[in-house]
Amino acid sequence: MLPFYSRLVATLHPCMPDVANDLVQLLKGDFKWHVRKKDQINIESKLKTVRFIGELVKFKLYPKTEALHCLKMLMFDFSHHNIEMACALLDCCGRYLYRSQESHHRTKIYLDVMMRKKSALHLDSRYTTMIENAFYYSNPPEVQQVAKKIRPPMHEYIRKLLYKDLSKVTTEKVLRQMRKLDWDDTEIAFYATKSLIAVWNVRFNSIHCAANLLAGLAPYHEHVAIQVVDGVLEDIRLGMEMNHPKFNQRRVSCVKYLGELYNYRMVESAVIFKTLYSFITFAVSYDVNMPSPLDSPEHLFRIRLVCVLLETCGQYFDKGTSKKKLDCFLIYFQRYYWFKRSNAIWVEETRPFPIDIRNLVQDTLEAVRPKLKLSENFEEALKACEDLENEYKPRVASVLPIIETDEGNTSEADDNLTTIQEIEEEGDELSGDVSSQKLTGEEESEEDYSQSQRSNTGSQGNEGEGSDDNDDEDQNGEDDDDDDDNDEDGDDVMESAGEEEDEDQVLHLKNTLKVVKCAEDDDFMAAFDKMMVDNIQARNNENLKVPQLDIALPMHITDRNKKTATYVTDVEEPVEDNAIKFVLMTRKGNKQQFTKLNVPISAEFAATYKERERAEMAEKEKMKQVVLGIHERQEEEDYQEMIASMNRPVPVNTNRERRPRYQHPKGAPDADLIFGSKKR
Repeated sequence: MLPFYSRLVATLHPCMPDVANDLVQLLKGDFKWHVRKKDQINIESKLKTVRFIGELVKFKLYPKTEALHCLKMLMFDFSHHNIEMACALLDCCGRYLYRSQESHHRTKIYLDVMMRKKSALHLDSRYTTMIENAFYYSNPPEVQQVAKKIRPPMHEYIRKLLYKDLSKVTTEKVLRQMRKLDWDDTEIAFYATKSLIAVWNVRFNSIHCAANLLAGLAPYHEHVAIQVVDGVLEDIRLGMEMNHPKFNQRRVSCVKYLGELYNYRMVESAVIFKTLYSFITFAVSYDVNMPSPLDSPEHLFRIRLVCVLLETCGQYFDKGTSKKKLDCFLIYFQRYYWFKRSNAIWVEETRPFPIDIRNLVQDTLEAVRPKLKLSENFEEALKACEDLENEYKPRVASVLPIIETDEGNTSEADDNLTTIQEIEEEGDELSGDVSSQKLTGEEESEEDYSQSQRSNTGSQGNEGEGSDDNDDEDQNGEDDDDDDDNDEDGDDVMESAGEEEDEDQVLHLKNTLKVVKCAEDDDFMAAFDKMMVDNIQARNNENLKVPQLDIALPMHITDRNKKTATYVTDVEEPVEDNAIKFVLMTRKGNKQQFTKLNVPISAEFAATYKERERAEMAEKEKMKQVVLGIHERQEEEDYQEMIASMNRPVPVNTNRERRPRYQHPKGAPDADLIFGSKKR
C-alpha cells in the first residue's frame, strides 16, 4: 500500500501541503531513531520506513539530499539490518536518484562505496546477493541496443499475412492475397518462399493452416511447393546435426509442418518414413561405451519428434502398404526407446526417467496402434527386431542369385559388382534393387543388419505388397508415387525369382546399360595422379628412422631353451668371449623355423649392438642416480620441516582476557511495542 499512500499524499499536496511536510518529518525522525537504536529487532518496521521514504522521493515530496543523507548514515555501520535498509532504499528510489541530474554524482559515489565495502567485508551470501541486486538495479550495465531490422513494405506485408493474419477462418482470404503477389519478381518470390519455410514463426495451432495455404498455392506455383518441402526437410536434418536446445521449438514446428504437408498430399509416405527412420538411426550409437555426440543418452528430444510426427499423420497409416511400413517402424522405434530408457544414467531413486516422455510414447502408440503389444524391456525389443529381420532376410536373399547369374557368376555374393549407370527409365526402376542387393550380400552376417540398411533392404519386403496408402483401394492399378513403383518392381523380381521372363528382362537391362566417360572422369584422374605424386615426394623427403625393438621369442621356444632371445636383434648372454648367440626366425610355407646363430664379437653388427647396450645401461644408471638424489632431498626437507615445527612456539591469544563479557538483556521484550498497538 505504500506506493498508493505516496500517490495519495502527492495528490493532496497542492491543496494540503501540511500533510506531506508532517509526514516527511515523522519519517525522518523514525528513521534516525531506528539507526541510533542499533537493535536487531523490528526489521519490518525499519524496512517499511525506508520504503515509504523511497516512494515519497519519487513523487518529489521527500528531498533527494535527505534521502542520500539517510543512505550515508547507513553506510557508516554497514552490517546486518543496515544492509537490508540500504538495499530496500535503493530498490525503491536508487534508479531515480542515479538518473536525476542533481543527485547522480553523490549516488554514484555511494554505490561505489557500497560495492567496496561488500568486497572488503566478509558478508553472508544473502547480503552479498542483496547488495549486487540493489547496485545493478540502480546502475544497470550498459547493453548495446539491438537495432530493429528494417524491411521493405512488401516483406512486412508478407510477414503480416503469414504470421499474424493466418488462421482457420482466414485461410481463403490469405490465399487470395498470396496469389496476388508478383511471383515473377525474383526477390518477392524468394522472400515469400522463405517465409513459408519458416513455419516456426507461425502460431503452433495454425501450422495446419500454413500447410493448407501451400496446398492452395501448389497448382499455380509448383516450384514454390517443391522449394518449401525441400527447405523443411533440410531444416529437420540440420536440427539433428546441431542438436542444440534453443532449436527445440523450431524442430517441433518443422516436424508438425511436415506431417500436415502429408495430410494435404504435398509429400508422399516414403518421405515420412524416411524422416521417421532418420530420427532413430542418424548418428545413433547402440554401444554404451561409445555414445554419439549428436545423440547422447540424456537427449530424449528425438523421441518427442517421432511422437509429434505420428500424432500428426500416423492415423492415416492404417491399411495397405503404409500399415505394414508403420508396423515395422514401431518395432525399431521401441528398441530405440528402450535403449534410451535402460541407460545407466537413469536411476529410479536419484534421476528417474522422465515421466512425460514415458506417457507421451504410450499415448502415441495407443493412438496409432491401439492393439499393439508393447515391449516391456530392452531385451524384448531386441528380440522383436531380430524376428522381423529373420522374416525378411530370406526374401531379400532370394533375389541375389538371379542378379548374379545374369552377371555371369554362380556365387550368391559377388564382390566384383559395380555401380550401374542410370541412363534409361527402365534402369532407374531396377538400379535401386541391385544396389540394395549388393549391400545386403555384404552385411547379411551382421547382427544390426536392419538398422544400417533400413532404407535399402530392411523394409524391401513390405514396401511393394501394395500401392501407396492414398490409393489402397486400387492396389492392382498403377501408382503415381515413384518410390512405390520402385518397390513394386523390386517385389515382382523377388516373387518371380525363378521365372525365365524376369531373367530375360535382367539380361536385356545389362545390355542396355553402359559406362559413359565424361570430362569429370578425366579431371578426377588428373587430380588423383597429382595427389599420388605429391604424396610420394613428401614421403621421400621424410627422414625415416626404423625403431629398434626387441621382440620376444614364442613361449614354446623360450620354455625349450630356457633363454630369452629375439628374432633378429634380441641377444642372449654371451657364453664365450669372442661370440654372441642370436636366434634367427625363418618361415617355410606356413611353419616357422628357428636357427641358432653365433656372431663373432669382432663383427660390425655385434660391436654396434654391444656399444648400444652399454650406452643404455649408462643412461639407466644415470637416471637411477638422479631419482635417488631427488628422493633423498625430499626426505631431508621433510625432516627439517618436522624439526622446525617442533621448535616453533605455540601462538597465544593475548586478546582472550580482554574480550567483554556478554550481558543478557534484562526483562522480556515489549510485545505491544513490537506489534504496534502501544504508542511510544
